[in-house]
Amino acid sequence: MRIMQDKDNREIYILAEFGSAASLYQAAEKMRDTGQYNFDCHSPFPIHGMDAAMGLKRSPLGWIAGLCATFGALGGVALQWYASTIAYPLVISGKPFFSFQAYLPVTFALGVLMAAGASLFGMLGLNRLPQFHHPLFHSERFKRVTDDSFFISAVAANADEGEKLQRFLESIGGRNLEVLKD
Repeated sequence: MRIMQDKDNREIYILAEFGSAASLYQAAEKMRDTGQYNFDCHSPFPIHGMDAAMGLKRSPLGWIAGLCATFGALGGVALQWYASTIAYPLVISGKPFFSFQAYLPVTFALGVLMAAGASLFGMLGLNRLPQFHHPLFHSERFKRVTDDSFFISAVAANADEGEKLQRFLESIGGRNLEVLKD
């Protein structure tokens, strides 16, 4: 999607404020139903069902963590198997070289460690964090989003669509519209 830009090729975002969580939810559904706009919703607390209202797909983070946990556990088993049967084959208490019961604590620990690392770094990557600069950070009104305000920020494809988007945001209950430049 081409981002709306001004004469200096700076991106332009449109920020609209809504009065309550319910009005933000309904506005998100209307934005989703148009299917034309790249938008995001901001609220001081999580709103149940907002992902569906925005038309977001399920996060792939669970698959990333699960795959990394599996690779970590298999890597732990492979490392222990190699160490006890190939590199240092020792008979301990008459047990066979590959005694899987003794490998479970390390296997479990490596699986959990890899899943935790994948969850952390996967979340940061999927959310594009850390993000030190964004046009919304310059809005005085947007600072209230952590307290008591609800916002939709949207990006238009071109200047005509930007004006159309502003009218649409006003028609679905948006107020105090603000145009922000990158």
